[in-house]
Amino acid sequence: MGTFGLAAAIINITVGGGIFRLPANVAGALGPAAPVAYLVCAAAMALIVLCIADAGSRVSLTGGPYAYIGVALGPYAAFLSGVMLWMLGLFATAAVSTVFAASLGQLVPALGGPLSEGVALAVVYAFWVFVNVRGVALGARLNSVFTVAKLVPLGLIAIGGLFAVRAEHIAIATWPAASDIARTSLLLVFAFAGIEVALVPSGEVRDTARTVPRAIALAMTAIALLYVAIQAAAQGILGPALPGATTPLADAAGLAFGSGGRMLMLVGASVSMFGYLGGMTLSMPRIVFAMAGDGFLPRTLAAVHPVHRTPYVAIVVQAIAALALALTGTFERLAILANITALALYFGCAVAAWRLRATGVAAAADARVPLGGVAPFLAMPVILWLLTGLRRDEWLAFAAVVVTGSLVYVVARTTRRRAA
Repeated sequence: MGTFGLAAAIINITVGGGIFRLPANVAGALGPAAPVAYLVCAAAMALIVLCIADAGSRVSLTGGPYAYIGVALGPYAAFLSGVMLWMLGLFATAAVSTVFAASLGQLVPALGGPLSEGVALAVVYAFWVFVNVRGVALGARLNSVFTVAKLVPLGLIAIGGLFAVRAEHIAIATWPAASDIARTSLLLVFAFAGIEVALVPSGEVRDTARTVPRAIALAMTAIALLYVAIQAAAQGILGPALPGATTPLADAAGLAFGSGGRMLMLVGASVSMFGYLGGMTLSMPRIVFAMAGDGFLPRTLAAVHPVHRTPYVAIVVQAIAALALALTGTFERLAILANITALALYFGCAVAAWRLRATGVAAAADARVPLGGVAPFLAMPVILWLLTGLRRDEWLAFAAVVVTGSLVYVVARTTRRRAA
């Protein structure tokens, strides 16, 4: 895989279901100045990715951030990073589920309303549980079918929608405060999370030392430009109506291209998010399964199906947890919780990159990470600044996750010692 192939893969992974809802949230906070938050978030994510790249060049173990943090900071930090990774996936899946249900309700009016949306989500999760319990190959094939669908409607609004922009809707009257940009950039982490998966060592990447940095730069630039174009088009078309829209891109497409454009956007968004839920139902239960196998969660969660050899209990539990969160939470709250755990994980990666370099852990012979020596010292304060956008109840929710995870770690470690 070369630079363009890897960049395309990164774009495919990173551009998820959140972008179909986020333009309304960002416009509500910053108005026409919303693109600033995208650029700030893109810069922050670039620093974070450099930290992960540098750490990855020094730790050859599989597992990505989990392995880097474990080597640099010890087993407790590694366990908490695993918890953060799982919570990130759980909250992100639930957040996208709420947008999927809203899009489905717009597409099929009979499925509108809390009860119908809840039933539809239950059916969707039951379908993906069935598919993924049957085997990883079938789930992966179906997920690949749906991944391309999101780029067609996004390209329609990002390029074609710009021709329907009204200048008065994108005129910036006043610039937002730094605290508002921090809060909004915190929410936008949801749209950029996932780019770090490209840094997991892979034998399928040609000339890793050159290809990975170039692919990341190319993908990050393309993603930032795509998001800014989408935000500008939606803002320019809808104007003051954008912040209150539940399906902002579909509403913008409807005004710009008529009912056919709106229908295409709703179908594309629904298909894209349907595939995203399938992909997360495929991947996230493996974290639960692994932690149960390591003795940190009940052994039942490590059970394997006798015929299909899949972690069927973990798959079912993961689906039920995501469904419950989707039915009881809002997109904004769930996205923020996902982003808190993501930033905590990224902060751990930045610290790990600094510690690995400081303690003299050698990098691979061909590794050349730009700004590798200073990236942690730039990324850590940026992450802390983004976290200033958190509210008191969100800090309490994050603290509850850390305390619960710590208690699980202590109990599991004590049980292991007694068994030994």
